[in-house]
Amino acid sequence: MYPGTMGRSIAPMTFADLARARAAEVWAQSITPALYEYIAIPNVSEAYDADWKAHGYMDEAVTLIADWCRARPIPGLTVEVVQLAGRSPLILMEIPPAGGASADDTVLLYGHLDKQPEMSGWREGLGPWTPVREGDRLYGRGGADDGYAAFASLTAIEAVHAAGGSHTRCIVMIEASEESGSPDLPAYVDYLFDRIGTPSLVFCLDSGCANYDRMWVTTSLRGLVGCTVTVDVLDEGVHSGDASGIVPSSFRVLRELLDRVEDSKSGRVLVPEMHVEIPADRAAQAAATAQALGYPASNDFHLHGRTQPMVADATEQLLNRTWRPTLSYIGAGGFPPPDRQGNVLRPSTSLTLSFRLPPTCDAHAAMDAATKTLLADPPSNATVTINGREAATGWNAPEFAPWLLESLDAASSEMFGLPTLTEGEGGSIPFMGMLGDKFPDAQFVITGVLGPESNAHGPNEYLHLPTAERITAALSMVLNDHAKR
Repeated sequence: MYPGTMGRSIAPMTFADLARARAAEVWAQSITPALYEYIAIPNVSEAYDADWKAHGYMDEAVTLIADWCRARPIPGLTVEVVQLAGRSPLILMEIPPAGGASADDTVLLYGHLDKQPEMSGWREGLGPWTPVREGDRLYGRGGADDGYAAFASLTAIEAVHAAGGSHTRCIVMIEASEESGSPDLPAYVDYLFDRIGTPSLVFCLDSGCANYDRMWVTTSLRGLVGCTVTVDVLDEGVHSGDASGIVPSSFRVLRELLDRVEDSKSGRVLVPEMHVEIPADRAAQAAATAQALGYPASNDFHLHGRTQPMVADATEQLLNRTWRPTLSYIGAGGFPPPDRQGNVLRPSTSLTLSFRLPPTCDAHAAMDAATKTLLADPPSNATVTINGREAATGWNAPEFAPWLLESLDAASSEMFGLPTLTEGEGGSIPFMGMLGDKFPDAQFVITGVLGPESNAHGPNEYLHLPTAERITAALSMVLNDHAKR
C-alpha cells in the first residue's frame, strides 16, 4: 500500500502499461531529438543522387542511426554496418531471445533510411531538411518515410524487456536504397541469408494508415513499372512558323503513343497484362474499410478548386488505389520553362511514366507488354526510345494465423482504444514481394504512420508522433505474444 491511498490497493502495472510507459519515455527523451538530426541530413536515395557516396550524406545518416542503436540498453544487442562493394550500406542488428523464448525462431524487423528528393511546394517556414514540430506533427523529409523505423523497432524490443516479457531472436534490417526500388537489397539478403535465418514473423514499418485512430495492417501492396519514353523528330529545334504543318510534333506523336496504354477520358490502363481479377476477400475488405472510415479516400487530398475525384464511390476509390492499374506522369523533358519558351518546334519530348500495378500482377510481363505497345509502328515513323526501365512485383499478404489476429486486435485496442483494421496500400515496398517468395511460411505485419496529409514523397511531409509511439508499444505486445504462442 502506498502513502495517501487511504487503504485502497493499487493494481499492478500490466505488460501493456509497462511497454507503453517505456515507449513514451524513449520517444520523448531520445527518438524525437534524434529524428531532428536525421531529418536535417539530405540523404536522398541513390536513384536521385548519382554522387551519393562522394557527398557522404547516406553515411552520415547511417552513422547517426547506428550509433543511437548501439547505445540502447538491450542485453546482447549487436549493431553492424554492412557495406558490399558498389552498394549502399545496410544496418544489421541482432538481439538474442529474452524471457526464455526460443533461439530457433526468428522475427525480422525491416525499415529504410534513404529519402525521396526535396520536392517543391513546402509551405512557408517548412522545408525538407528543416525539422519543425507543430503540436503532434514533426515536419521534414524522411521522418515518417521511413527514418522512424529503426528507432521504433529497437524501442519495441526494449519495451518487451522493460515489461518483463519475452521475444524470440530478432533481426533488425535497415536498408538505404528503398526509395530507388531496393536495387541493393537482394544482394544483401543473399549475402546475409544464413545470418537472417528463417523468420516466422516479419514486421515492416514503411506503410500507411487510413487514419490515426487505430493500428492499421496492410494486406497488399501494389507493384510498379516505370520508364521514360522519348520521341525524336528533328536533330535540332526549328522555327515553329517554318516547320509546323510539315514536321510532326514530338509531343503529338507521344500523345498518340500514350493513347495506346491509357484511356485519356477515364484513366483506365489499356494494357491487358496489367489487369488481374480482384480477389473476393480484398473487394470485401475495401468495402468494410470504406464503411469503417465513413468518408471517401478523396477527402484526404487537397483537390484544387472544383476538381472532382476519378470516381465518387468510396469503395471504388479504395479498389482503384489497390487492385487496379494506374498511370501517372511523373517527369518531363524537352520543354523550356514557360517564361523562357521560344516559337520553336522542339526536336524531342520525353515523359517518365509510372504504372502502379495490382499486387498479384507480374511486373516484368507488364513491363514487356507496355514496351512492345509503345514501340510498335511509331506514328510518322518518328524515333521512339525507352530508357530507365524498372519493374517490381507487388505483394498480397498470406492469411493471418489466429494467434496473430488476436494479438493485433489486443495490441491496437490497448494502445489506441480500437481494434485493428486491415487495408490494401497503394504504394510499393519491393522488399515484401522478395521476402514473401523467400519465406512463404512467414507471417507478415506491415504497418506504418503514413496517414491522412502526412504526404510522403511530397511537400510538407510529417510524422504523427503519437501514432508512432503507439505503434511502437503495440509491436512490443505482438513480439511478446509471438514468443508465447
